[in-house]
Amino acid sequence: MKLESGMERVVLVTGANSGIGLALCERLLSHDAQLQLCLACRNGQRAEAARQVLLVSHPQAHISLVQLDVGSMRSVLRAAKEVRDRYNRLDFLYLNAGIMPNPQVDLKAFYKGLFSSKAIHMFSTGEGLLTQKDAVTSDGLQQVFATNLFGHFLLVRELEPMLCRPNSSSQIIWTSSSNAYRSAFSLDDPQHKHGKEPYSSSKYASDLLSVELNRRHNSQGLYSSVICPGLVMTNLTYGILPSFFWTLIMPIMWLIRIFTNTFTLTPYNGAEALFWLFKQKPEALDPMAKYHSLTSGLGNNYTLPHKMDVNHTMAEALYEKLLALEDTVRKKLQKEDHGSKA
Repeated sequence: MKLESGMERVVLVTGANSGIGLALCERLLSHDAQLQLCLACRNGQRAEAARQVLLVSHPQAHISLVQLDVGSMRSVLRAAKEVRDRYNRLDFLYLNAGIMPNPQVDLKAFYKGLFSSKAIHMFSTGEGLLTQKDAVTSDGLQQVFATNLFGHFLLVRELEPMLCRPNSSSQIIWTSSSNAYRSAFSLDDPQHKHGKEPYSSSKYASDLLSVELNRRHNSQGLYSSVICPGLVMTNLTYGILPSFFWTLIMPIMWLIRIFTNTFTLTPYNGAEALFWLFKQKPEALDPMAKYHSLTSGLGNNYTLPHKMDVNHTMAEALYEKLLALEDTVRKKLQKEDHGSKA
């Protein structure tokens, strides 16, 4: 049975049980207590814990859960069906879940940059500092690519009927990164099988995908935007260096924020651009811009757009490659299902 949403907006957030995702949910409910919020998370127990946290401050809120592992295409298809069965509309789809597995810091580059004029840029973007060790999923996909990009792409494809509605508009909002570099991405290797920066590659690919979604679907009322949360202290960030190190340098980072607006530091601040986009008219947004969460030295939050280093030709080419991969993955899953029934 579908939930009748009436005029209440329906919002789905992936990776909603902690960090920026949970902070966003809190801010959304504080702004609009009537919306229907769906937390799409991999871990059911953590999702329920997040739901209870939100209900403490918003006891009348409409909060539901969907188990979703965006790194598993079977899980994506199952979750999408559940969402379609549950709701008759979808107004906001926040694609926030992501991973950076086994991050490795180039200590030589770190210490060199720490005492240079590029220290703030290094901390803000991780450029030249971070590499990751990727893995392969049960679907035969590179794990970072599958989780940060392709699983979300497949989710969008499955939910298109709910997102593209006559006489209405909906928004897809991607949590990207300042670490999204064109130099890390290649159309010849979109899964980044042969590189050491799969996270950066996947985030740049999400920027491209957002641009192409707008070209294809704006006329159907579907709009896509990309945000950068700034430097935020989350579980993902804490995994980069030992916890004692973050404890040592945290006072320095708060001090550095006097000189830069990209050190948002807290999940609440990092969610600023995500929340800001919730309040905008999507047709007035720049499809070629990345919206940055920024925090002044005095702790004031605001959002500013910056042009992305993307072009339509590359965006279209990536989309076509993803469509072809989608077809391959669907056939593989169907063959597996056929084999299990035989």
